[in-house]
Amino acid sequence: MDYFRFFPLLIFLMLLSGCNSSEEKSDSQKISAKKKAAITVTPRNISKEFKEYWYSGTAEITSYSLMQERYGEIREGTAVNIFVTEDFLPDAQVKANNASEENISVMKLNQMKNFNTGIYPYSIMTSTFSPIATKEHPLKITNSVQEWCGQVYMQLNTRDDFEIESHSYFQGEADQKLSLPKTYLENELWNLIRINPEELPTGDVMIIPSFEYLRLRHKEIKEHNAFASLKQGDSITIYTLNYPDLQRQLMLFFSSTFPYEIEKWEEVNAADQNDTLRLKTTATKLKRIKSDYWTKNRNENLNLRDSLQLK
Repeated sequence: MDYFRFFPLLIFLMLLSGCNSSEEKSDSQKISAKKKAAITVTPRNISKEFKEYWYSGTAEITSYSLMQERYGEIREGTAVNIFVTEDFLPDAQVKANNASEENISVMKLNQMKNFNTGIYPYSIMTSTFSPIATKEHPLKITNSVQEWCGQVYMQLNTRDDFEIESHSYFQGEADQKLSLPKTYLENELWNLIRINPEELPTGDVMIIPSFEYLRLRHKEIKEHNAFASLKQGDSITIYTLNYPDLQRQLMLFFSSTFPYEIEKWEEVNAADQNDTLRLKTTATKLKRIKSDYWTKNRNENLNLRDSLQLK
């Protein structure tokens, strides 16, 4: 009689034990998967030459004469590339203010473009944060475009996948959140050149186009098939990326020897399938300096803009 009274309780305890076991197993599998992912990250060999150049307490600043295609015409302007290493918090994915064992070193590219379209100006900025010690995709990319009609903003954070947010004043693009599998990003190629151009992908590659291109052309945020090639010369190496379905080509011209400075780039995009004009955007180096620019914020430092031929 007592056996039948406690039989339901016995079954409940057995089921509870089984659930807990399943949950513990699931949690264990997740932890194991994370450990496995961490183990498969490939470290980089950082040379003494690299450390001496990039950990000198200064940034490399290069100004460019910009001829930007927009609305079917070429616009004169300027572009600036600022490459600098900095401490980064990998979880919060922001610049670290204080020294900590949690910090990692990243190569940051801040790229600015400024040009006018008739009466109103355009201002574009893209920031890319790439780990230096390990061969990984960027931890973070941000892009913003401002002009008199409005502004757009796009951000990628690398978690288990690429987590992307995009905000725009255009109908159909207003506020988007999406998750994409990790793949190559066009924006990371610039940092790969500076870290180690031998890591640049060649041949057929699936790649997400630059955030600037996606926003200016109002394209869906997704990967595309492209063909990449590397042509090395004695002084200049050319990296070319062709997207057949987008009718887009990007060419990056950089020094063949360390520190692999980017001297020029060219970009051609078809406005539509029947576009035969194919106007070319070009950026050609004006001046290059190394400076701890973040300390040069007084009026007496305005002459440094003259040294970069910037107004």
